[in-house]
This record gives sequence, structure tokens and C-alpha cells, in this order.
Amino acid sequence: MRQYIHLIAILILAVSCTAELPKDSKLAQEPANVFPDNNGATLPPNIAPMNLRIDNEGDDYITHIHTKADAKGIVVKGKETDINTDQWHKLLQSAKGDTIYTTVYVRHNGSWTQYPELKNPVAEEEVDPYISYRLIQPSYVDYEDIYICQRRMSDFEEKVIYDNRDFSVDASTGQCVNCHAYQDYNRTGRMQMHLRQHQGGTIIIDGKEQRKMNLKTDSTLSAGVYPAWHPTLPLIAYSVNSTGQVFHTRDTQKVEVIDYGSDLILFDMNTNKVYDIDCDPNEYETFPAWTPDGQTLFFCAAHYEQQTDNIDNELDDGFESLRYNIYSRTYNTQTMKFGDKHTVLDATALNKSASLPRVSPDGKYLLFTLGDYGQFHIWHHSARLCIMPCDSSANTSTSSGAPYTVLDNQHASYHSWSSNGRWIMFASRRFDGNYSRLYFAYFDQNGIMHKPFMLPQKRPTYNDELFRSYNVPEWMVEPVGASKSELEQTARTEAIPAIYAGSALTNPMSKERKKPTVDAVSGASQVRGNKINY
Repeated sequence: MRQYIHLIAILILAVSCTAELPKDSKLAQEPANVFPDNNGATLPPNIAPMNLRIDNEGDDYITHIHTKADAKGIVVKGKETDINTDQWHKLLQSAKGDTIYTTVYVRHNGSWTQYPELKNPVAEEEVDPYISYRLIQPSYVDYEDIYICQRRMSDFEEKVIYDNRDFSVDASTGQCVNCHAYQDYNRTGRMQMHLRQHQGGTIIIDGKEQRKMNLKTDSTLSAGVYPAWHPTLPLIAYSVNSTGQVFHTRDTQKVEVIDYGSDLILFDMNTNKVYDIDCDPNEYETFPAWTPDGQTLFFCAAHYEQQTDNIDNELDDGFESLRYNIYSRTYNTQTMKFGDKHTVLDATALNKSASLPRVSPDGKYLLFTLGDYGQFHIWHHSARLCIMPCDSSANTSTSSGAPYTVLDNQHASYHSWSSNGRWIMFASRRFDGNYSRLYFAYFDQNGIMHKPFMLPQKRPTYNDELFRSYNVPEWMVEPVGASKSELEQTARTEAIPAIYAGSALTNPMSKERKKPTVDAVSGASQVRGNKINY
């Protein structure tokens, strides 16, 4: 009987909440003030409901979402929409290759106003089923309160992959987790992530097998930092960095993240061997990225010749002098050797600095960020999301006179391609200037990026209440296979030391450098005062 009464109550509530479109309303000239403003953005046909908040003053609110094929569509009542997921996906399918229309009605002082339709084209191509990211407070606040999450794109399901708070009992057990990365969008089940400080090391996942590695050797600068999986082989290219933070007192950008030394290495999973790639003492190499065929490695590097015995002081005062270009080296999968370095983008000649090169899955385009200086553009207001043909050289120019095209100029930073190359995901602080949020943009067959839209949330106010940044967003075709408890168990094991095996270059270079002291496992610089490992 209790169940019967409960069912009746649910039915009554459903009927009472059913909204009807106003019969009499006046048409407004200006569009409704809604958040997020996704009007005009192209949507994938498998995205979660695009809930919104109506910020116009009113006493009652109705939202009508429909298509040409389904004029009845979905009618939702309330200042904040809570769209039924099943109804939404049915509507998306009817709009595939066409458009979804959203009409907002607001009742104020007894009369209804109908606002102009919001329009969202719906692409034929889907986004990948999953993404993953770190949710992190600014590292100068608390870097021991970080977790890596997996989000399903078709709805709002979020799953914690790893939570370093399980290890941070006190100051002696503080741990930072970062740089999760996958081979071929996790199709192969291969993943890696770093643990810093307490129980530090690099966790390597290969299907059901897991192990923790210490990638720091006596002949390399630090443990692995920024990773790039080879698309098919059991190889990971890393930068090895001595990184610190400098805090601004009169700059709204707050923090400058600086490399006081950086090289490139190659790790062979099968042999546990580490090889040098680029270790020029006057070049600060970072952010490696493979082409989809695995025959070329892109990376960034800044030229800097140390003047004194204290590189920390030099770069603390001269951080704006570090400007990074984009280079590449060919890779021979038979000899397992890299060829000579080739300049892809001479950003310094343009008084700019490039970061995070990423090659599109079809190998045609190179996506990167460009700022005024440095390589950690997540803090830089000058950061722009840019693109250029992958076969371009520094002498190739666009109609603007630059060898690249700016896709987004609103504080864009970390970015990645979907597996079909039709969607670009990137982080940006445009929301409030302090916290990074995720944005998605359709990249069509003509090489044009459409208006970005924000990651949909169950509650539109979620981003107002989230005092964390989305960090290192990555696409995944398959979800993470390892459970949270399995990863925590691996994290508690002893790290296996990697074996240094010399140079991976056909023509090896000199390795002489004045190196700062680094922690053997975590790679954290032992630096003074206001610098910590990021």
C-alpha cells in the first residue's frame, strides 16, 4: 500500500510540473539572457543535455526545445532547466545534420514575453564517449587536494579515478597526482600518471597489469613529467623538468611557472630503459607530441644560455625572456632512433612563445597555444589557441602574415583533439578569470572551428559553486579499466628503477649542464622560498 501511495504521489507531481507554452505572449527584440551562452554553437549528436539558467527578471519561466522534425519537442518549466536525458537524446537524433531550436518564455508582472529562438546546429560526427581531467585548486593553495575524474559525455556521470587525499594524512605524507595520459585514446588500455612527493613514481597501466616506475636516473634531469604515448609502440616520450613557481605581487596573472632546466627522454615499457632524446644544455625542451603515424615527434624548446651559477635567480628576474619555438624530429621505428631537429614554428621571430603542440588524428593540422612568453600559458592572459598546417615551415604565412591562424583568443590553454578530429576540447579561464572550465568546439572538414560551448552540467549553477579548475582534459574512446582501489594499491608499492641506456638520437649530443638538485623519485626541484613543484 505504501508503494502504491508513493507511485500516485509521483504521478501527481509529474502532472503538476508539466508545463504548457503560453497562449499569449509578446515577442522581444533581444535574445534572452541565459547562462551558459551557447547560442550558435554546433553540438555533437551524443552530448549531455544542455541545461541553462535564465537570468532575465521574471516570476515564471518556460523553455521550449524543439526541431523541425519534432515541433512538440521538450517543454521545461523553471528558471533553471533540468532536461530529461532520454528525451534530449531523442531530440538530438532528430536534429542530426540540422538544428535544435530553444525558445525562452518569461512571465513578468502578469504578462509573458517570448524571446528570439536560440539555435544550435547538430553535427553528424559524435564526440568520444569519455573525457578525463584533474579537478584542482590553485597549486599555491593546496596541491595535496587533487583528484582525477572520468566524465561520460552523453550524460552527467562523473567517476573518480584517483584521489590523492587518501594519502595526505599529514605534511609528511603529502602527495600530488598529475599528468594522466593514454595511448590512442585508451583503445589499447594503456595509461600513465605521475605521483609526486609521498610514495612518488609513475604508474604505468597496460591492460590489467600495473606497475610503478622511478623514471629518474643518475644521467637524467628528473623523473618523467609531460608525457606523450607513441600511438602504437610501447614507448612514452617525456619531458624531464626542474619546475618552480614565482608569485607576482603586481600582476593579475598571479603566478609564473618556470622551467629552470628541461630535456626530453624516451621510455621503453618492455625493457624499463630510458633514453635521451634532446638534452642540449642551452635548450629548454618540453611538451612532446607524436604524429598519428608515430614517425615524427613534435616538441617545444626555448634557447637560453646560462650566465651565472644561479639559474634560479636569472630566470626569476628574466622569465619574460624565455620564448619557445616548435620543433620536430623524425623517428625510425626500425632502428628506434630520432633524426635531426627541424624548426616547425619560429615563434621567437614573431615575439611570441608556443606551447603544447598537438597533431590532429588525420595528421593535417598542428594545434598549439601561443602567448607573449613562457610555456605555462594556463596563467597567461595573452594565450591564444592557434592552428597551422602540419607540413608548414616557419616561412609559410597565412593571409594575416603569420604562419598560423588564431582559433580562439579568450585565455585558452590546454587542448586536445577528439579521436575523429572533428572536435577540439580546451580549458579556458574566460568564465571568471580564476578557474579553468572546459569548452568544446566543432572543427569542420574545411578546417574551421565553430563557436565553443561549455561542458554541460546537471545544474547550470555548478560552475558558480566549483572552486576548482579543470586541468589536463583528455579524450577517451574507452573508460579507464583500472579501479580506484587498484590504482591506490599500486601507488603503495615500491617504484621500480628505470635503466639509463644512452641516447636515442642518430647523432647524439653533449649532455654537459649545470643541473639543480632534484628529488630522486618525484622530480621536484629542491628550491628556496616561493617555488614548489607544480
